[in-house]
Amino acid sequence: MPPVDKPDSPITPTVRYRFPSIHPEGRKFAVGAAFITFLVYTLASHFAGWLLVGVTIWVIAFFRDPVRTTPRGDKLIVAPADGLITMIARVPPPPELRGDDALADPEYTRVSIFMSVFDVHINRAPISGRVRRIAYVPGKFVNADLDKASEDNERQHVLVEGSDGVMIGFTQIAGLVARRILSFVREGDVVEAGQRVGLIRFGSRVDVFLPAGTGPQVLVGQRTIAGETVVAEVGTDPNLTGTSQ
Repeated sequence: MPPVDKPDSPITPTVRYRFPSIHPEGRKFAVGAAFITFLVYTLASHFAGWLLVGVTIWVIAFFRDPVRTTPRGDKLIVAPADGLITMIARVPPPPELRGDDALADPEYTRVSIFMSVFDVHINRAPISGRVRRIAYVPGKFVNADLDKASEDNERQHVLVEGSDGVMIGFTQIAGLVARRILSFVREGDVVEAGQRVGLIRFGSRVDVFLPAGTGPQVLVGQRTIAGETVVAEVGTDPNLTGTSQ
């Protein structure tokens, strides 16, 4: 009797859910909130203490840092932020990212992702490549959901050059509550698509600029997952339409 072939083992092993860890940047805030809650509960009011327990849980959740699985592809542009796509528009590139060795075209497709205070706020690199430019601009703290926030608010521009020479710029924008933009990378660093590159504290927005000939594979009203959702593919314009329902 001929031997029976055993079925091949699965290519991808089973993945179990893992509770998200807290990013190191948020641990001091979580400890501080828990300490204040303990003092209020023991020295002042049990009722107020229980209310602050909810605040402490929210602080811990705000700084959660889940593991993300990033699709690989030389031409894929992944979402730099979790949140709601509130705007897709053709706009000139930011002056801080403009130049012959940067974003040289007169217009780019800007995809704006609004992060509420309940979203994960770790920002990730949209492509693999070298960080060519980081430009911080102080500014106001108006609602990040407004179009003028891209010009008026505190913001930080980042330009990444892929191995094929394509330049992808994205901008971290502070909002009404956000008061600090943190960067985990420096100019000259090499990053992988989906790598953690920054954090904005307490509600904000991230814009990503798509090069000429590249259209978004997402729609206004859609939610994105940083490092996982494919926003676009360089050189491809699917010209999508959709319905909110």
